[in-house]
Amino acid sequence: MGLRVLWIISHEGGENASIRFSRRFPTVEHRARSLSGSSYVAVPEDSLILQPLLTELGISSSNKSYVAQRDDCIYRPRSPALELRLDGEKTLWPVLNISQGSLILACLPLVDVPSETRPPLSSLLSVSQGLTLLAGLQTFLLGSGGKPYGDGLISRLEMLPSALLQVCPLGTPLDVPLVGVPTTPAVPIPAGTQKQPAWKTGLHRGRAMVNVAVTETVRSMQYGNQSRQDLWDVYGTVTCKCEVEGVLPNVTVTLSLPPNGSPLQDILVHPCVTSLDSSILTSSSVDNLDGSAFSGPYKFPFSPPLEPFRLCSYTSQVPVPPILGLYQLKEEDNQLRLTASLKLHETVKNNFEYCEAHLPLFNRNQMGGADVKVSFGQVDVSKEKNLLVWALGQKFPKSREVSLEAKINFSGQSPGPCDPLCTGLTAYIKLHFKVPDMTLSGCSVDQHSVQVYSSSKPRIATSRELLCKEYYIWNSTGAAPVSFYHL
Repeated sequence: MGLRVLWIISHEGGENASIRFSRRFPTVEHRARSLSGSSYVAVPEDSLILQPLLTELGISSSNKSYVAQRDDCIYRPRSPALELRLDGEKTLWPVLNISQGSLILACLPLVDVPSETRPPLSSLLSVSQGLTLLAGLQTFLLGSGGKPYGDGLISRLEMLPSALLQVCPLGTPLDVPLVGVPTTPAVPIPAGTQKQPAWKTGLHRGRAMVNVAVTETVRSMQYGNQSRQDLWDVYGTVTCKCEVEGVLPNVTVTLSLPPNGSPLQDILVHPCVTSLDSSILTSSSVDNLDGSAFSGPYKFPFSPPLEPFRLCSYTSQVPVPPILGLYQLKEEDNQLRLTASLKLHETVKNNFEYCEAHLPLFNRNQMGGADVKVSFGQVDVSKEKNLLVWALGQKFPKSREVSLEAKINFSGQSPGPCDPLCTGLTAYIKLHFKVPDMTLSGCSVDQHSVQVYSSSKPRIATSRELLCKEYYIWNSTGAAPVSFYHL
């Protein structure tokens, strides 16, 4: 999505109208030309757009109160989206506008639908973005209860180019200026220093701060069956948010592993990384590990963008999954008997933000009765969903082992949830957990290892966490798919 052109117009009761500001976005116009093909209508010069817009709004200086091309009943205006009729049969649609007193803000968003069709405005994302930007610019220019004239408006119009550079770079609305507060102009760049790159839409001014977060995600498929091999994998991401002054500030983040940690593999880095040791990129999970694999430290020097970004991603081969489980489900005397046990591995920090085990039972009538006993935690029985939710809280017991036993009948009259994959005794436990301040690979970022070359000393914060996703423990006495995903 994007804007093809933006106009700000002032007038005095329809007289002495003038375009106070206009901005065209050639990259968006190029996309409009490609999308429209033979039906493409170019945006005319500002001098040719002013009168059609005022006429369509009914505030032109013409003495005619009735204008056929605007007031004829065959036309169905859809405010605030106008259709501007140009010379000949050409039209521009949808021209969005917001008026306050003698000030008009208008823009032409890019619409990626054929010109012959006119879908509802609410279904067009670019229309919502355009109206939001116009409303934000209106408040930026006039302030709260401001008037559309005077020195205040002039000063804000002078700031508008730098404001658009930040909130609408290359014609793509990202934000709106601060309400009622002029956007701080970009920091002036002394002659002879680095030129601001086109991809960086502004410069940070204020307190310097660098946040680095390492998030590892573990997936697992456990079968409890010697004929099927259990599977698990770990992948991590390092995300950064760098608020530091300067055109191209230099930041270096170093990832460290413990002495016995498995080397990081399949490393992908953000384009802002300026240089990298080639050995960091050569380790692949497809190849067999050997003693020559690079095991760190992993240094990533980069010049950060303004927005949060993913510095790198990686995989790691850990020897065991964090939680080992066994699940057995049997049908006896018209009821299901199930047992489950979970064991937290000794290398995993016993301090969860949350930990739950979900036991769904599909393709049966709704639960009638459930007799559930657990050695630790609490169980919530949802009969409507045929679901047991085993809440383990924030810590496993000292033994790091927990168990569950249940007898369940399905005497409800209405059917429960269905899943074509889980028929008969095909059933699973799905784990949901999060462990703060830990990664399975041991990967971490020491805040003292983060180097920032900038005019001001930033506050540096680092964090790490372990999440689970698609963590399944299948019924060892029933059928189960080999894998839901590619490991």
